Amino acid sequence: MTKNKQQMLPQPDISIITVNYNGLQDTCEMIVSLQAHLHRCTYEIIVVDNGSRQNEAALIQQRFPSIRTIRSEKNRGFAGGNNLGICEARGKYIFLLNNDTYVEDDTLFYLCETLTQHPEAAAVSPKIRFAAPPQHIQYAGFTPMSRYTLRNKSIGYNEPDKKQYDRTIPTAFLHGAAMMIRQDIIEKVGLMPEIYFLYYEEMDWCNHIANKGYQLYYEPRCTIYHKESKSTGSDSPLKTYYLTRNRLLYAWRNRQGTARVIALLYQVCIAIPKNLIVNLSSCKTSQLKAITKGITDFICLKNKTL
Repeated sequence: MTKNKQQMLPQPDISIITVNYNGLQDTCEMIVSLQAHLHRCTYEIIVVDNGSRQNEAALIQQRFPSIRTIRSEKNRGFAGGNNLGICEARGKYIFLLNNDTYVEDDTLFYLCETLTQHPEAAAVSPKIRFAAPPQHIQYAGFTPMSRYTLRNKSIGYNEPDKKQYDRTIPTAFLHGAAMMIRQDIIEKVGLMPEIYFLYYEEMDWCNHIANKGYQLYYEPRCTIYHKESKSTGSDSPLKTYYLTRNRLLYAWRNRQGTARVIALLYQVCIAIPKNLIVNLSSCKTSQLKAITKGITDFICLKNKTL
């Protein structure tokens, strides 16, 4: 749908934004699931094609004329791709949804309801379950992150869903695969930081939002199913590189003074050497190179606080 036609339509409740990177099939399956199940709220779907090898934005637009597509000729990373969509969004609520997810019911409106019922709430994530059988829980909220080790826990991770986490509660962090934020909050706190490129940017954003005095919520009445790690691989050197670099970057940006020094020392002297030893014992040369490059690139990275 053209931009002029979109501007003539009433403001939707939700702008659903998904970033596509060589994931045409997953993205199309996600759109089909949304269009088949969502009826109790108005919404628009914005697909950002983030530098795919072919112009998948054009292919998606042809198949789904009612949605909006944005083509970026280069891969701008997770935050960069989502920010492109956010800048074009018209909804009262912005729902960032991974393209390798799908829904099975019409419960997305519960996320809007949570943000409406809790004035202090800036953003909310639904329950997330793995798509692969037996569809255990991936996310039911996050515990706070340790001040020095930067460790926290995904509540319910890999547990059967027996409704043991079916209470709406505040959470320390949202999940990047599915997170809804009020449009007016983005106007106040700014867009997601693009310096990370991949991994930890949503954690940094959540921390920034919380530091502004807002609350984050987990809402189990809505469930999203997640295939996970299709674009990077579950144990790829690319993933290892960004996780290594970005843990250090997160510590630098979100800790101050002595806490920053201790957090960085823990990563460099304990966490990273442990990972090196594990991969060395398994002769995973590509992983060793990824870890080393992650450390080097963090040190060389300029303007770490941008």
